[in-house]
Amino acid sequence: MVFTLRKLILYSAMSLNGKISRADGSVDWLESIPNPDQLDYGYGEFIKTIGTTIQGGNTYRQLIGWDVPFPYPDTENFVFTRKVGQADTEFVRFISDHHVAFTQELKEKAGKNIWLIGGGQINTLLLNAGLIDELHLHVMPLVLPDGVELFEGTPDLTHFALTHTRQYPAGVLELRYTRTGD
Repeated sequence: MVFTLRKLILYSAMSLNGKISRADGSVDWLESIPNPDQLDYGYGEFIKTIGTTIQGGNTYRQLIGWDVPFPYPDTENFVFTRKVGQADTEFVRFISDHHVAFTQELKEKAGKNIWLIGGGQINTLLLNAGLIDELHLHVMPLVLPDGVELFEGTPDLTHFALTHTRQYPAGVLELRYTRTGD
């Protein structure tokens, strides 16, 4: 039997200048991109490959602030936080320490891939630990004056190979990369 690790995939939209949200965490700017055909930019196919999500505390608070039903009820969901003692919810388990080791253990379990939702701090932590296998980025045709970068802080030099591109109407560009040996 051949055993392969699950992939950790960072799937995100970003501005032309690498911002994934406004400084306050808002992603309202995504609604400003014309999408008359209501395209999902490949999300439907992507989510079929996902069994687990990881997101940071700020990203999670933004998500639950939308006042919609939890969007990932059929996956195992983890929120990485520095706040100790947060009570797990019906859909989410809070992880307050050993984030890198925890992620490595998740990758070693059998199952579908893991979606790294973000934000920028957790993206950098897991990038620097060598745990991100793929980037699926949707570059939106706008520049944000401020905000959270795809990789906050100081990311390590990490090489990726371009494996897929697709252009959508209104100038949205999908880019997929696979991490190469560093």
